Amino acid sequence: MARIESGISENLDRGALAVVFLMVAVFGLAQGLTYPLLSFILERQGTPAWLIGANAATMAVGLIVSAPLIPGLAIRFGAARLALACALALAVLFAVIATWQSLSVWFPARFLLGVAINGLYISSETWVNQMAPDRIRGRLLGFYATSLAGGFALGPAILALTGTQTLTPFLLCIGVAFVCAGLIWSIRERLPRFASGDSGSIRQVAPLIPFLLAVTGIAAAFDQAILTMFPVYGLSNGLDEPAIATALAVLIVGNILFQVPIGTLADRWGTGRMMALLCLLTIAGAALLPLLITQPVALWAMLFVWGSAAYGIYTIALMELGRRFTGAMLISGNAGFAVMWGVGGFAGPMASGMAIDIAGPHGLPLLLGAAYVVLLVVTLLRRAPARAGARLTS
Repeated sequence: MARIESGISENLDRGALAVVFLMVAVFGLAQGLTYPLLSFILERQGTPAWLIGANAATMAVGLIVSAPLIPGLAIRFGAARLALACALALAVLFAVIATWQSLSVWFPARFLLGVAINGLYISSETWVNQMAPDRIRGRLLGFYATSLAGGFALGPAILALTGTQTLTPFLLCIGVAFVCAGLIWSIRERLPRFASGDSGSIRQVAPLIPFLLAVTGIAAAFDQAILTMFPVYGLSNGLDEPAIATALAVLIVGNILFQVPIGTLADRWGTGRMMALLCLLTIAGAALLPLLITQPVALWAMLFVWGSAAYGIYTIALMELGRRFTGAMLISGNAGFAVMWGVGGFAGPMASGMAIDIAGPHGLPLLLGAAYVVLLVVTLLRRAPARAGARLTS
């Protein structure tokens, strides 16, 4: 597998760290823009909801298939070179998707899009954990999660400004991918290097972190189900495209503003207590969505909190992973997160599309709320032995 070479200074290389944050923002942008944009295009073409979800899920399949391969490729070719190649591939794939607006092209193209963004995701997540001193690890991971959420938010924001019936959104993404590639090349010698080793793999780390992997999958399912199917949900409830894009942007802006505070509160209160609170807020948001969907101001206020709570569980999972592992096990844990991000990304759009087809538009919040109810129950069950132990020792 792989390990990280030691010897990183406690002095932060802020320029290199900024590029790492940009990489994960591009990972988020690739999803935050393509999920709603392509859903709008397919909806106009009369594509059924289940097929829209299936097409969106192919990106997640790319994440799942490529995750076990990324660490080995980073060792063989160099992590910076791999990230550079992935950024350039994104530019090409955005051009292909924009030029040939057909499902026969979009299925393989979105699969390859998942492969390309995964190289940026796993490399950046490992780099930021390696570059972060322990004394500020939680804060930096909060900024990392904020960068990822910012990329997601930028997609709907772009659509709110440009609409979905021009090539402008695609051209902007192509430009961002080229900028990302140039910046990676410019700081390639300052990034931590991956070296060969035999002390970790996804199979080894997965049994140690089943709950964290499940949390990652649920967070991904929520994000990608919302990005893919909220346009369908909104249109079914009388919203127009600009209103839907604005609502999505508001939801994800909550992620941008609250991930660092969520991480700080988790440091003070404990991750279990914070996880339970975030689940409760997400369940409440799912219950309120059908009641507020036609009330713009109230809807925006709810979405602002809902997005930060639903996505915040991933920030906590990332914090726990960084605290528990280093070296090869950390890289393997990050690859495991990528697999579960892909699993959640596959299951979320597919399941929510089926829920809408079966139960009507409100099947979407019903399904999402149910997922967080399950997570809440498991969180409380995990906390029960710790509370019992504390009582016995008091």
